Amino acid sequence: MNNTTLKKIAETLGCSISTVSRALKHHPDISVKTREKVLELAQTLDYEPNAFAVHLRTQNSKVIGLMVPFIYNQFYESFIASVEEESRKHGFALMILQTANDPAIEAENLKLFRQNRVMGLFACITANTTDFSGFRKMNEQNIPVVYFDNVPKDHNTYRVCLADERAATLAGEAMLQTGKKNIVALFGDPGLSITTNRKNALEEFFRSKLAGVQLTAYHAANSEVAEKTTLQILKAANKPELIFCMSDELLIGAMKAIQQLGLKIPDQIGVISISNGFIPQLYHPRITYIETSGYKLGKLAFTHMMACISGASAVKELVQESLLIKGGSL
Repeated sequence: MNNTTLKKIAETLGCSISTVSRALKHHPDISVKTREKVLELAQTLDYEPNAFAVHLRTQNSKVIGLMVPFIYNQFYESFIASVEEESRKHGFALMILQTANDPAIEAENLKLFRQNRVMGLFACITANTTDFSGFRKMNEQNIPVVYFDNVPKDHNTYRVCLADERAATLAGEAMLQTGKKNIVALFGDPGLSITTNRKNALEEFFRSKLAGVQLTAYHAANSEVAEKTTLQILKAANKPELIFCMSDELLIGAMKAIQQLGLKIPDQIGVISISNGFIPQLYHPRITYIETSGYKLGKLAFTHMMACISGASAVKELVQESLLIKGGSL
């Protein structure tokens, strides 16, 4: 453990602690000769500032919090990687906590973030979050919260969102072009804002087109449920011609079921998904998908956070647009 302190450097050079401190900060009051001596000795002794002491003195932790339901999720992994890259470039550390989609754990995490005096927080709320008192305490302590992915219904909050309605509409347009009329749509937890937004938009799209499409919606909380649901659907007498999955997790489950039954894509069943982009490339033919990039959303979120921390942001919501990426599954 490195025990080098400002006091030790000052005693070695025979000067005051304040002189050492100012020299390390390249203060103009310190002569070039003295500054060079201090910097050389600090490097030799491998001196590192006490981050906790700096934190207490300046109330500036240089730490940003990030809270997700689960880390082992390809979308969240790419979001975290993107935010971490930007944080490192700008001299921030990242404190990452999981909620396991549990509001009680979420509340405890918020306490930990406040106790560590994070400068800001990226938060994806749980599907069952109803108590926002912990988040309000963050705001009371001037800690900006930028919500992402699953966000509160209150639009008077800082947030970065995927273009969920547009993503669903793009998927609807692609499905409509196939001419297939019997479509099954797999959606996630109904308590999630992204589920509601995507489901409502897709159903409204087909209603508005008067296309005579039979769209049957199912909810699946995870890939295992999606697999079981898809197996039941595909074994039924009136099996669908096409399956839409609102996320990568549901796509994995649906594809397991399709592979178990030995169905050929797209001849016997068509598939389209909303995706972060990695999972669709694992299959042959590649799955057609609507890109909702966690990596791109992370970049947008960090830009929004920097504006919030500086007090320069008047914009509440930023939206990352979606793109249709054609594969061979339709």
